[in-house]
Amino acid sequence: MLIVDTDAVSVERQLQTGRLTCPACSAVLTPWGHGRPREVRGDLGARLFVRPRRSRCAGCGVTHVLLPDAIWPRRADAAEVIGAGLEIAAQGMGHRQVAAHLGRAEGTVRGWIRRFCGRSEEVRRYFTVALVALADDPVMPDPSGTAIGDAVSAVVAAHRAATMKWPDVNTVSRWEFAGRAIAGRVLACQASC
Repeated sequence: MLIVDTDAVSVERQLQTGRLTCPACSAVLTPWGHGRPREVRGDLGARLFVRPRRSRCAGCGVTHVLLPDAIWPRRADAAEVIGAGLEIAAQGMGHRQVAAHLGRAEGTVRGWIRRFCGRSEEVRRYFTVALVALADDPVMPDPSGTAIGDAVSAVVAAHRAATMKWPDVNTVSRWEFAGRAIAGRVLACQASC
Protein backbone atom coordinates (compact mmCIF):
# COMPACT_ATOMS: atom_id res chain seq x y z
CA MET A 1 0.00 0.00 0.00
CA LEU A 2 1.15 3.48 -0.86
CA ILE A 3 -0.47 6.71 0.33
CA VAL A 4 -0.89 9.16 -2.56
CA ASP A 5 -2.62 12.44 -3.33
CA THR A 6 -6.42 12.57 -3.19
CA ASP A 7 -6.58 13.88 -6.78
CA ALA A 8 -7.13 10.68 -8.81
CA VAL A 9 -6.31 12.38 -12.13
CA SER A 10 -2.94 13.55 -10.82
CA VAL A 11 -2.15 10.09 -9.41
CA GLU A 12 -3.09 8.44 -12.71
CA ARG A 13 -0.84 10.86 -14.60
CA GLN A 14 2.05 10.12 -12.21
CA LEU A 15 1.47 6.39 -12.60
CA GLN A 16 1.31 6.55 -16.41
CA THR A 17 4.48 8.67 -16.67
CA GLY A 18 6.52 6.53 -14.26
CA ARG A 19 6.81 9.13 -11.48
CA LEU A 20 5.61 6.78 -8.72
CA THR A 21 8.19 4.41 -7.28
CA CYS A 22 8.02 1.26 -5.20
CA PRO A 23 8.64 1.90 -1.49
CA ALA A 24 10.49 -1.42 -1.22
CA CYS A 25 12.95 -1.26 -4.12
CA SER A 26 12.49 2.23 -5.68
CA ALA A 27 11.66 0.82 -9.14
CA VAL A 28 8.89 2.36 -11.25
CA LEU A 29 5.27 1.44 -10.50
CA THR A 30 3.04 0.51 -13.42
CA PRO A 31 -0.78 0.42 -13.64
CA TRP A 32 -2.35 -2.83 -12.37
CA GLY A 33 -6.13 -2.46 -12.20
CA HIS A 34 -8.09 -1.22 -9.21
CA GLY A 35 -8.74 -2.23 -5.63
CA ARG A 36 -12.18 -3.07 -4.29
CA PRO A 37 -14.69 -0.21 -4.16
CA ARG A 38 -15.27 1.16 -0.68
CA GLU A 39 -17.46 3.69 1.00
CA VAL A 40 -15.85 6.01 3.54
CA ARG A 41 -17.80 8.17 5.98
CA GLY A 42 -16.86 11.82 5.90
CA ASP A 43 -17.82 14.70 8.11
CA LEU A 44 -21.45 15.76 8.57
CA GLY A 45 -22.81 12.56 7.06
CA ALA A 46 -20.93 12.85 3.77
CA ARG A 47 -20.16 9.59 1.97
CA LEU A 48 -17.01 9.19 -0.10
CA PHE A 49 -17.00 6.44 -2.69
CA VAL A 50 -13.50 5.31 -3.54
CA ARG A 51 -12.07 2.67 -5.83
CA PRO A 52 -8.32 2.87 -5.22
CA ARG A 53 -5.89 2.37 -8.07
CA ARG A 54 -3.52 -0.60 -7.91
CA SER A 55 0.01 -0.68 -9.23
CA ARG A 56 2.72 -3.25 -9.77
CA CYS A 57 6.43 -2.71 -9.27
CA ALA A 58 8.44 -3.21 -12.45
CA GLY A 59 11.41 -4.30 -10.34
CA CYS A 60 10.25 -6.65 -7.59
CA GLY A 61 6.77 -7.46 -8.93
CA VAL A 62 4.97 -6.50 -5.70
CA THR A 63 1.53 -4.94 -6.11
CA HIS A 64 0.48 -1.83 -4.18
CA VAL A 65 -2.89 -0.23 -3.55
CA LEU A 66 -2.60 3.53 -4.10
CA LEU A 67 -4.73 4.83 -1.24
CA PRO A 68 -5.73 8.53 -1.24
CA ASP A 69 -4.38 10.47 1.74
CA ALA A 70 -7.93 11.36 2.82
CA ILE A 71 -8.35 7.71 3.84
CA TRP A 72 -6.35 5.60 6.27
CA PRO A 73 -5.88 1.87 5.75
CA ARG A 74 -8.63 -0.39 7.09
CA ARG A 75 -10.79 2.52 8.29
CA ALA A 76 -14.40 3.25 7.35
CA ASP A 77 -14.06 6.93 8.33
CA ALA A 78 -12.09 9.67 6.61
CA ALA A 79 -8.78 10.76 8.11
CA GLU A 80 -10.24 14.17 8.94
CA VAL A 81 -13.04 12.63 11.02
CA ILE A 82 -10.70 10.30 12.91
CA GLY A 83 -8.25 13.15 13.48
CA ALA A 84 -11.02 15.36 14.85
CA GLY A 85 -11.92 12.59 17.27
CA LEU A 86 -8.31 12.26 18.38
CA GLU A 87 -8.07 16.01 18.92
CA ILE A 88 -11.21 15.97 21.06
CA ALA A 89 -9.89 13.01 23.05
CA ALA A 90 -6.60 14.87 23.57
CA GLN A 91 -8.61 17.59 25.32
CA GLY A 92 -9.65 15.05 27.94
CA MET A 93 -13.02 13.82 26.68
CA GLY A 94 -13.81 10.12 26.91
CA HIS A 95 -14.69 7.93 23.95
CA ARG A 96 -18.44 8.15 24.63
CA GLN A 97 -18.43 11.94 24.46
CA VAL A 98 -16.24 11.93 21.35
CA ALA A 99 -18.55 9.39 19.70
CA ALA A 100 -21.63 11.46 20.51
CA HIS A 101 -19.95 14.61 19.19
CA LEU A 102 -18.95 12.95 15.90
CA GLY A 103 -22.04 10.79 15.48
CA ARG A 104 -20.05 7.57 15.43
CA ALA A 105 -20.37 4.29 17.32
CA GLU A 106 -18.72 4.23 20.74
CA GLY A 107 -16.78 1.07 19.94
CA THR A 108 -15.39 2.61 16.75
CA VAL A 109 -14.14 5.72 18.55
CA ARG A 110 -12.79 3.67 21.46
CA GLY A 111 -10.80 1.63 18.91
CA TRP A 112 -9.33 4.77 17.32
CA ILE A 113 -8.25 6.13 20.69
CA ARG A 114 -6.76 2.83 21.89
CA ARG A 115 -4.80 2.33 18.70
CA PHE A 116 -3.56 5.90 18.72
CA CYS A 117 -2.53 5.58 22.36
CA GLY A 118 -0.52 2.50 21.42
CA ARG A 119 1.34 4.50 18.77
CA SER A 120 1.33 7.90 20.47
CA GLU A 121 5.00 7.92 21.49
CA GLU A 122 6.14 6.87 18.02
CA VAL A 123 3.84 9.45 16.39
CA ARG A 124 5.02 12.18 18.78
CA ARG A 125 8.66 11.35 18.12
CA TYR A 126 8.21 11.20 14.33
CA PHE A 127 6.41 14.54 14.07
CA THR A 128 8.75 16.25 16.55
CA VAL A 129 11.67 15.29 14.30
CA ALA A 130 9.66 16.50 11.29
CA LEU A 131 8.96 19.81 13.04
CA VAL A 132 12.67 20.36 13.70
CA ALA A 133 13.52 19.50 10.09
CA LEU A 134 10.81 21.73 8.61
CA ALA A 135 10.92 24.87 10.76
CA ASP A 136 13.73 27.43 10.65
CA ASP A 137 13.16 28.24 14.31
CA PRO A 138 10.98 25.41 15.67
CA VAL A 139 8.69 26.12 18.59
CA MET A 140 8.15 22.89 20.47
CA PRO A 141 4.64 22.27 21.77
CA ASP A 142 4.21 22.45 25.53
CA PRO A 143 3.72 19.10 27.27
CA SER A 144 0.04 18.34 27.70
CA GLY A 145 0.40 15.78 30.45
CA THR A 146 -0.96 12.92 28.34
CA ALA A 147 0.62 10.79 25.64
CA ILE A 148 -2.28 11.36 23.24
CA GLY A 149 -2.19 15.12 23.82
CA ASP A 150 1.55 15.29 23.17
CA ALA A 151 1.22 13.26 19.96
CA VAL A 152 -1.65 15.41 18.66
CA SER A 153 0.31 18.58 19.48
CA ALA A 154 3.33 17.29 17.56
CA VAL A 155 1.19 16.53 14.48
CA VAL A 156 -0.38 20.01 14.62
CA ALA A 157 3.01 21.72 15.01
CA ALA A 158 4.63 19.74 12.18
CA HIS A 159 1.71 20.48 9.86
CA ARG A 160 1.96 24.19 10.72
CA ALA A 161 5.71 24.13 9.96
CA ALA A 162 5.07 22.32 6.65
CA THR A 163 2.50 24.94 5.60
CA MET A 164 5.00 27.71 6.36
CA LYS A 165 7.65 26.02 4.23
CA TRP A 166 5.36 24.83 1.44
CA PRO A 167 2.12 26.88 1.16
CA ASP A 168 0.51 24.17 -1.02
CA VAL A 169 0.42 21.90 2.04
CA ASN A 170 -2.18 24.30 3.48
CA THR A 171 -4.77 22.70 1.16
CA VAL A 172 -4.26 19.37 2.95
CA SER A 173 -5.76 18.79 6.40
CA ARG A 174 -3.31 18.05 9.20
CA TRP A 175 -4.60 14.46 9.46
CA GLU A 176 -4.25 13.82 5.75
CA PHE A 177 -0.73 15.25 6.09
CA ALA A 178 -0.05 12.96 9.06
CA GLY A 179 -1.32 9.86 7.28
CA ARG A 180 0.74 10.58 4.19
CA ALA A 181 3.86 11.45 6.17
CA ILE A 182 3.93 8.11 8.00
CA ALA A 183 2.42 5.97 5.24
CA GLY A 184 -1.03 5.66 6.83
CA ARG A 185 0.31 4.13 10.06
CA VAL A 186 -1.30 6.62 12.44
CA LEU A 187 -3.57 3.91 13.89
CA ALA A 188 -1.59 0.81 12.90
CA CYS A 189 -0.86 -0.48 16.41
CA GLN A 190 -3.40 -2.71 18.19
CA ALA A 191 -2.08 -2.13 21.71
CA SER A 192 -4.29 -0.37 24.21
CA CYS A 193 -3.30 2.30 26.69
